[in-house]
Amino acid sequence: MSIFYNNENNIKIIYYNTVMNNEELIKENLLLREENEKLKQQLENYNNSRKSYYEKNKELVNQKAKERMKKMAQENPDKIKEYAKKAYLNKKSKLEQAKIESQHI
Repeated sequence: MSIFYNNENNIKIIYYNTVMNNEELIKENLLLREENEKLKQQLENYNNSRKSYYEKNKELVNQKAKERMKKMAQENPDKIKEYAKKAYLNKKSKLEQAKIESQHI
């Protein structure tokens, strides 16, 4: 907590400190914006590369997924039932939410 006196020198110092703090904040803000844009670009490039991989190898990815599900069905059929039940409950809740939203409109 600062105590301000009605002295011209103190007012000048406070004003100078405020202006310097504002300039520092503006510089920091600009640096953070640049860093944010750089990170967004990196994320976009990463996501695009992953999308292109799956688009090129769609059949291979689907085939591997089917093989994993067959293997899981043989080893642990209860897990398949659990997945199906979870999917059903999620679908049911989405339908209920859509119904509620349509009533409010």
